[in-house]
Amino acid sequence: MNYYLTLKFLHILSATLMFGTGLGTAFYMFVTNRSGNVQAIAVVSRWVVRADWLFTTPAVIFQPISGLLMAYSLGYPLTANWLWISIALYALAGACWLPVVWIQLRMRDMAQSAAQDNSALPAKYWRYERIWTALGFPAFISLIVVYWLMVNKPF
Repeated sequence: MNYYLTLKFLHILSATLMFGTGLGTAFYMFVTNRSGNVQAIAVVSRWVVRADWLFTTPAVIFQPISGLLMAYSLGYPLTANWLWISIALYALAGACWLPVVWIQLRMRDMAQSAAQDNSALPAKYWRYERIWTALGFPAFISLIVVYWLMVNKPF
C-alpha cells in the first residue's frame, strides 16, 4: 500500500471512529437520561466520558491532519472551496464538541454523586442535558456535510 492509500485508510477509519463513537455515545446518553434511572445514568455517563477520551479525541485530532495531508498529496489547492467549507464545518462541530466534553464531565460527576447518595439528579444536571442535546444537532449535521464534501469534492 502506498502512502496516500495508507493515509486514506487511516483517515476513513478515524472518521468512522469519531462519528460512530459520537453517535453511539450520544444515543446511549440520551436514552439513558430519558429513563430517569440515576444508577444507569451514572454508569453510562462514566463510559461516555471514557469513550470520548479513548476514541473520539484521538480521531478528532487525526482527522484534520490526515485530511490536509491527503489534499496536499493529491495536489488539491488548500484554497479549494470544498476544503475550506469542510474545515469551517469541522470547526463548527468542534466548537460544539468542546463544551459538550466539559458538560459531560460535569454531568458524570453529578450523576456519580446522586447515585452514591441515592438521591435525585439536581436541576443543574437537566439544564446541562438540554445544552448537551442542543449542541449535538449542529455538530452531527456539520459532520454529515463534511462527509459528503469529503467524498464528492464538488467545487
